[in-house]
Amino acid sequence: MAGRAQLQDGADTAATHAGRLSDRDFSRICTFIHERTGIRLTHSKRLRIETGLRRRASVLRLSGAEEYCRMVFDEGGLAEEVAHLIHLATTNKTDFFRERAHFDFLETRILPEILATRPAGRIHRLKMWSAAASNGAEAYTAAMVLAAAAARGPRFDFAVLGTDISAEMVADATRAVYPASWIEPVPPALRERYFMRSQAGASEPLVRIVPELRRHVRFARMNLVGASYPVDRDVDVILVRNVLIYFDPPTQKAVVQRLAGHLRPGGHLILGHTEAAVGSALGLRQCATGIFRIG
Repeated sequence: MAGRAQLQDGADTAATHAGRLSDRDFSRICTFIHERTGIRLTHSKRLRIETGLRRRASVLRLSGAEEYCRMVFDEGGLAEEVAHLIHLATTNKTDFFRERAHFDFLETRILPEILATRPAGRIHRLKMWSAAASNGAEAYTAAMVLAAAAARGPRFDFAVLGTDISAEMVADATRAVYPASWIEPVPPALRERYFMRSQAGASEPLVRIVPELRRHVRFARMNLVGASYPVDRDVDVILVRNVLIYFDPPTQKAVVQRLAGHLRPGGHLILGHTEAAVGSALGLRQCATGIFRIG
C-alpha cells in the first residue's frame, strides 16, 4: 500500500508538472509575441500567461499548458490560436476618464484651438483615434467629451476610431456594455446623458453607451507594429496611452513616427503620463504632460 501511494504521488506530481508552462515554452511564447506585436513579456507576466494557457487548454480539452504549447508550436496549431495568444499577452487595462487631465486639456485647450482655425459658417468634422483602445472606454470617453462640447456650441461633427490588436477587445468595445461600477469616474451629467442602465432585477447591473453616441465611434483590429496603418492622414488627435511602455525603444520610435504621419499639421499626439519621456526623447514638442503637438 505504501509503495502504491508513493507511485500515485509521483504520478500526480508528473501530471501537475505536465500541465505547467516550462521555461522553453514561455520563451517560445515571448519570442512569438514580440515578433508579432512588439510587446516584450517579462517574467512578472509568467503566472498570468500560464493561468490563461491552462484555461484555454481546458476549453480545447488538453491536459494543460505543456500540451497546448506542443499543439501550437509543434503540431501546426498556431494559425488557429494566434488571436487567443495575442489577447492573453496584452494588458487590456483601461478605464473611463483614465488620466483625466488629458480629457480636460482636450476640452479646454485642444478643441477650442481646432475650431478657431476652421472657417466660420460651416459644421466641421473632427477626427480622433484611440490607437490602443482595449475595451473601448477611452474612445467612448473622448466621444462623450466631444459630444458635450458640440451640444454647448459652436456646433461640429466628430468621428472617433478605436483600434486594438485583440479581436476580443474590438468585439467588446463595439458591444459597448460595461459593469455599472465602471462608470463611477464619469461626471454625473455625462453619466445620465450617455449611458443606458440594465433593467431592474439583472444579476449584475450593466450599462450601455447610448446609440446616439455609438454612431460616432467605430472599432477595428489593427497591429501597431505593422508597416503601415489603414487610417486617414488628417486625424486631429491620436491617443496612444500606456502601450508604448511595453515596446523596446526602436519599436517606440517607429510607432510614434507612423502615428505622427496620420495627424493633421498641428495635430496632437497624447501618450500616457508615464510615457511622456518617450515623446521628449524623440524630440516632440510637449504642451502638457504626455501631450505633444506635431508640426
